[in-house]
Amino acid sequence: MMPVLRFFLRKRSLGFALAALLVWGRGANAAPVDGYKVVATFPHATDSYTEGFFYLDGLFYEGTGMKGRSGVLVVDPKSGRVLKRHDLPSQYFGEGIVDWGANVYEWTWLSHVCFVYDRSSMREVKQFRYEGQGWGMTRTAKELITSDGTATLRFRNPDTFRETRHLVVKDEGKPVFYLNELEFVKGEIYANVWHSDRIARISPRDGHVIAWIDLTGLLPAGEKVDAESVLNGIAYDAQHDRLFVTGKQWPRVFEIEVVPHAGEKMH
Repeated sequence: MMPVLRFFLRKRSLGFALAALLVWGRGANAAPVDGYKVVATFPHATDSYTEGFFYLDGLFYEGTGMKGRSGVLVVDPKSGRVLKRHDLPSQYFGEGIVDWGANVYEWTWLSHVCFVYDRSSMREVKQFRYEGQGWGMTRTAKELITSDGTATLRFRNPDTFRETRHLVVKDEGKPVFYLNELEFVKGEIYANVWHSDRIARISPRDGHVIAWIDLTGLLPAGEKVDAESVLNGIAYDAQHDRLFVTGKQWPRVFEIEVVPHAGEKMH
């Protein structure tokens, strides 16, 4: 997810290897794999370390990470021009973002602070405190959904940010670790898996992986800034049924069409 975690992953190399096997290994009962087709591309700033991403009213909202570079950007999709921005103080590492009513929520990696901004002015209106790490964030019509880098997704009350329930994401009965940026799409939770080219389509009822979307080859390796320029950003335009994906410091946002696996009809 972030460069600092490389140290911890080296300490947990066995755990990371196991997680990789769980994501990429496929048994007879593992979730099927969907493909993709690129529909359109849009500009994306290569200095944006994407941690949160959503689409609303014709605009991209992007939460960026790294200390001294974190904040929320409101971006015109066609030009890539930043229309509004709110920068976090330099001690914070920004993570996932989500819209709720007239506000935008942005939480942080290790600081246990979630900031709430008025969406029209991007001025801070309040803060929430929470335990654990902050990674991705999305919402249903009633709840917020958050990830913390584990296989657990937590549902939260938007008015208090307190956890109301949680579920463990599993494929073939095995937990899927390193869940990162999230988006709620047609009743399913879409989740990036850190340092993989796949998006998990997750049931919000019991956490099982319905299918994987394999985005291998979407951005050529030669266009990535470094090893941390990984897939991380999912946004959905519900009005026009459009799905957008991007990554950390990627030069483009891709509008994609999911190509269902044999026997599946996308609803």
